[in-house]
Amino acid sequence: MSGSLWLKNGTMRDTLPVIPRQRAADAPHGAYAVDPVDELADRLRALAANAVHPDEIAAILESDGMTDDHIRLTYGRADSFALAEDIYARVERHHTRPDTAPAGPWHLGLGGCLLRGLVFALPGLAYVLGAPLLVGSGTAPLLAGAVAGWVWNQALSHRAYSWLGLGDPGAAARALLLGAPAGALLGSAVAFAAAGPGQWPVVLFAAGQSLYLGAATVLLVLGRERALLCALSPLLGAVPAFWYDLPDPLRAGLPALSLAAAVVFAALVLRPGRRSPRPRSGPPLAASLPYGLFGLGTGLLVLYAGTGDALVTGAGPVVALTLSMGPAEWLLHRFRSRSLAGLRRLTTARAFRRAAAGNLAHCLGAYLAVLLALAAAGTQLWPGAQALGGERLLGLLLVGVVLWLGLLLQAFGAVRSAAAVCVLAAGVQTLAPTSGPAVSAVAAALLTVLTCALLVRPTAHRV
Repeated sequence: MSGSLWLKNGTMRDTLPVIPRQRAADAPHGAYAVDPVDELADRLRALAANAVHPDEIAAILESDGMTDDHIRLTYGRADSFALAEDIYARVERHHTRPDTAPAGPWHLGLGGCLLRGLVFALPGLAYVLGAPLLVGSGTAPLLAGAVAGWVWNQALSHRAYSWLGLGDPGAAARALLLGAPAGALLGSAVAFAAAGPGQWPVVLFAAGQSLYLGAATVLLVLGRERALLCALSPLLGAVPAFWYDLPDPLRAGLPALSLAAAVVFAALVLRPGRRSPRPRSGPPLAASLPYGLFGLGTGLLVLYAGTGDALVTGAGPVVALTLSMGPAEWLLHRFRSRSLAGLRRLTTARAFRRAAAGNLAHCLGAYLAVLLALAAAGTQLWPGAQALGGERLLGLLLVGVVLWLGLLLQAFGAVRSAAAVCVLAAGVQTLAPTSGPAVSAVAAALLTVLTCALLVRPTAHRV
């Protein structure tokens, strides 16, 4: 089904092939009627020969408008699934696709993913610079604004990616042009509402954080990672702050310079959005809500993974999870590309299920190995980071499982299930902070079951 379009965030728009019709003039005059199922199997032979499961043929029949009543009257089968099984049994398996995988959005270089992981982690240096300036001000407004930003910008990213997938970059730029400033205002307002007396410094910092999140969302969605890295480069001046006390003007000036650069770059890339006409219709707004909730759940779980206290964000595990997003994205693409290679190579559903399960275990194991290495390095290099004991290490790896499987389900369009599990886990851990490892274990188990149930089916991987 090469007509399907995969969006950058993993959702799919189906454009199934049309079954070729036989004209009456093509049939020999006066010939006896052939078995209608044989005739249909001949017309579908090129498509059915590539199927590794009857459900793929059933999807083609249904897309062609064949109802169960029509199938019973014309072909004598109960429904599309029974007819598909009959066709599947009559057509010999073979693959007409080339052995080499076509270039596409699921073939991504490791370097680009590592770059994204770096730009995800560098903003943490702003907290290193700003921490001495916020002593005694509390961090509740900062976290409240961050949570609001995560929810808003995840939903905004999905909407912009949807427009890009529909082939309308102007509409995507317009959505970001309107949504990014609105998200910055929302985050600032939430931080202000959560502030108490004497917390003006942290409210100001939270407003800058909200503005940065909006600008970074614009640059990442539109593929301007290098521009964002350039904007974040002033924060490298925070490295000496790990060992030396920097003057306050420098601590305030470096984040302000980085923020200004990110906003300017975002404004430059959004110029097409200012000239783009307002689209008449587009993706429904409600479709982006699950992505925002997924960002909420995973963001809170990452914070809790640091020390079990959501108010502490500078711990080694948090840095490791943030940096690991680059390799995680690459492994998601690798899982997808290897699954497509299996569809071209394998001829039975059983063989594909076995290969898909091995592929899933391989990619998840590789991600956990990278996460463990990053956590060990971060614990050694991050000032004041706690040692990774048995329980904290287990909790970190379980959160890693939840995060990677949730991203994988999101990439295959099962974002509602992933969001529900992550939000529930984050909610339970908020109410009972000491339940972290147990909650993460349950969430990891649920996501594992959901992933195996969905992704071992060949029909989940057809594009």
